Amino acid sequence: MPLFLPRCLAASAVLLCAVAPTFAQNAPRDVLMPKPASVQFAADGLRVQPGLTVVLSRSQSPRLQAATLRFLKRMEDKTGTELPRSISTGSSGTIVLEVASDGEAVQGPEENESYSLEVTTTGVHLKAATTVGALHGMETIYQLTQPAGNGYVIQAATVQDSPRFPWRGLMIDCSRHFEPLDLLKRNIDAMAAVKLNVFHWHLVDDQGFRIESKVFPKLTQLGSDGKFYTQAEARELVEYARARGIRVVPEIEMPGHSAAWLVAYPELNSGTKPDGIRQEFGISDTALDPTRDETYQFIGRLLAEITTIFPDPYLHIGGDETPAPDWKKNPRILEFKKAHNLKDNEALQAYFNTRVLAILTKLNRKMLGWDEILNPDLPKSIVIQSWRGEASLSAGAQQGYQGVLSAPYYLDAMKTAGVHYLADPVPAETKLTTDQQKLILGGEVCMWAEQLNERTVESRVWPRTAAMAERFWSAQNVRDVDDMYRRLLPTSLELETFGLRHLSSEDAGLRSIAGTERIGALRSFAQAFEPVPFGNRYQEQHTSQLTPLTNFVDAVVPDPPVKHRLELATRALTGSAGTPAASTAATELTEYYQTVGASVPDVQAMIANAPRLQPMAQRAQQLTALSQIGVQAVHYLTAHQPAPPSWKADSLAQLEAAKKPSAIVRFVFQDSLTQLVQAVQ
Repeated sequence: MPLFLPRCLAASAVLLCAVAPTFAQNAPRDVLMPKPASVQFAADGLRVQPGLTVVLSRSQSPRLQAATLRFLKRMEDKTGTELPRSISTGSSGTIVLEVASDGEAVQGPEENESYSLEVTTTGVHLKAATTVGALHGMETIYQLTQPAGNGYVIQAATVQDSPRFPWRGLMIDCSRHFEPLDLLKRNIDAMAAVKLNVFHWHLVDDQGFRIESKVFPKLTQLGSDGKFYTQAEARELVEYARARGIRVVPEIEMPGHSAAWLVAYPELNSGTKPDGIRQEFGISDTALDPTRDETYQFIGRLLAEITTIFPDPYLHIGGDETPAPDWKKNPRILEFKKAHNLKDNEALQAYFNTRVLAILTKLNRKMLGWDEILNPDLPKSIVIQSWRGEASLSAGAQQGYQGVLSAPYYLDAMKTAGVHYLADPVPAETKLTTDQQKLILGGEVCMWAEQLNERTVESRVWPRTAAMAERFWSAQNVRDVDDMYRRLLPTSLELETFGLRHLSSEDAGLRSIAGTERIGALRSFAQAFEPVPFGNRYQEQHTSQLTPLTNFVDAVVPDPPVKHRLELATRALTGSAGTPAASTAATELTEYYQTVGASVPDVQAMIANAPRLQPMAQRAQQLTALSQIGVQAVHYLTAHQPAPPSWKADSLAQLEAAKKPSAIVRFVFQDSLTQLVQAVQ
């Protein structure tokens, strides 16, 4: 497979080329993601033909019927084969779905999500205890459907499958930048495709209160800039998610991150009233007043309303990052702390959480919150979501608290899918006892929205989230990063069928920046770059809620497919000299560095008339030099010839200089090219 091709299509041609159906007609092809608990492939499979019939042999719940019809429509689109628009009941058919029941009235972590699948040349038999299990099984059937000869077959296989963790989530922050409902729906479709089951909806923060309250209407009238979800829209999303086996857990952040609360209802403040919703990012000093009964009366009425919208057994109260200087200097609050023997702010927040927990208990809800809510004064029924790390999660489990891990799965850090993939909620080397390990419910991927909006969010979420979905579903020992990337490529393409823009957004952004459809050179140029982490960008650009997100850094994507291909080719060339694999790798690397280098003159010509591209001037100069180093390194290695005396030191110095901040992007080949240069004698 060529490592680099000009991107003449909307998505990366590297990615498209990588999944071309070159396999033998009858050879099993494993593209399943996440990997099932057990799968055995066989040759051949069931040919997809117009006469195919689908039968529900037991449960015929409306949810299962609707899901089956959606599955058939997706199969029809994938195979180009006209399939039935109806389903029947009975015990025999081409595809038999034997589902015992629709499952719990309100899905929770205890829902049975297991399924078994038998695919032969004559039929498919899917068995599941619940509709949710059947939904997972149908996704596996869809992935097993592959081109063969002049048609498509469902690969013959025997599958026994169930998730490793019951809590497998994705959090999208809709407070800092509001995301349209249709975008959330297609991301829920994508979540279901990779067997995630919790959508954590971050609705409230300093930058906006995004869920309508009819009891306290000023929360959105004054605290949202007019961008919020109506109760009807929220209920619509909850139903949409339930139809796809996904729970919706709302987060109503308190007592900190509360500027949007306090703009609307300043009487709730602890002493400092914000002038408006916070448009810059960072940690706010404002906090709800935890000493007044009126605060809890307000929260009680609000949460009573919120829980009529969200039936999930859990409600997330946030609880993180509450410095609350007013709690340390307001005389009335100081007196309250003294009277209640609360020695510090942490103790006062524990008191607040205890009062809120009592409200949630009356509402038949369980409390979920970030690390900071962990306090021995709270009962073991609460769930800790760890953003501080595995150590914090383990500490909670050792004290008897259930937990969900998020720290290694923060997408804003712009880490590779491979790095995220190897982080485990319960790693093999854990010191937790067997009973303590059972308290780890799973993990959640987190997408914070300080530096993204509806045009860019999906390219930051996908396809990397699919790798973490496998970590939460599959066995602990499924850790082959190269194989994960191999399967991530076709998974990414399949996700695009839901309308996701993670592949198309880059070209759209580049066209906008260049002001032309003729972006061949710019597309090649972009293959050398990816965005820096959010923290680095904030330090360099000082972003706020008002910062335009339409620059080159917003167009390029994190961990593009070419990055791992470069790593593979570099590893092959430096580790297996003289072999056919090394020869192929040398060709691929040379082609890549020559092509990205050749794009620079055309891009430099664009810069004069493309102001948003002008910050890339220095990076363009660096790319010219670094691409030449790449071509030279490959030549020295394949020719088995030493480099000139100063070449290696000079090259490493230029690579080191390229690490310095510039244009808020970094080179995708920084590490692999360094490795290549170091291998030269």
